[in-house]
Amino acid sequence: MTRSELIENIAKKNPNLLISEIERIVNVIFASITTALAKGDRVEFRGFGVFSIHKRAPRIAQNPRTGDKVKIGNRNIVHFKVGKELHEKLNEN
Repeated sequence: MTRSELIENIAKKNPNLLISEIERIVNVIFASITTALAKGDRVEFRGFGVFSIHKRAPRIAQNPRTGDKVKIGNRNIVHFKVGKELHEKLNEN
């Protein structure tokens, strides 16, 4: 689902809200998540999942095109852990 599809789905379920209001709300939510992760905080949505930052150590990688060795420094990686309710919903039989 893209951002625009998300906005369309919310608009269908909430016809009393203007598209511009929904866009602003979605943008504020995403900005809040981004800001929290950039500060190193966890973002938890009960039943959905948790976004957190994992640190990746520096390493030596290989350029697939040239085969040259490349040093890659420390990296912060966004990690998502699925919540219990979402996990159960995805694995229903």
